[in-house]
Amino acid sequence: MPYKQPKIEKVIFSIGEVAQMVGIETSAVRYWGNQFEVLKPQKNKKGNRLFTKDDIELIKLIKYLVRERGLTIKGAKQKLKENREETIQNFEIVKRLHEIKQELMEIRDKIDS
Repeated sequence: MPYKQPKIEKVIFSIGEVAQMVGIETSAVRYWGNQFEVLKPQKNKKGNRLFTKDDIELIKLIKYLVRERGLTIKGAKQKLKENREETIQNFEIVKRLHEIKQELMEIRDKIDS
């Protein structure tokens, strides 16, 4: 039986990769990193920001609060500080509803074609 190499999953991401994954500009990632105390990516020797999957989930949550819910930076900080668990739960629900909507649209498109 041939040897199968284990799949290596990436755990650290650059700011450009994060921005592309989340669908925002690198400047927004950098700005939010400076504004939100809870978002503190590691930096390498060159000073480049290195993000984990948890950091990426937090950036998605911040994007949801600021861009989709329309909160100010101050309001988003407050929400994360006071109601973090509830905010995360609401975000997960909204994310799942978006996934369901996408699935339904794909089914509709298949039926129409």
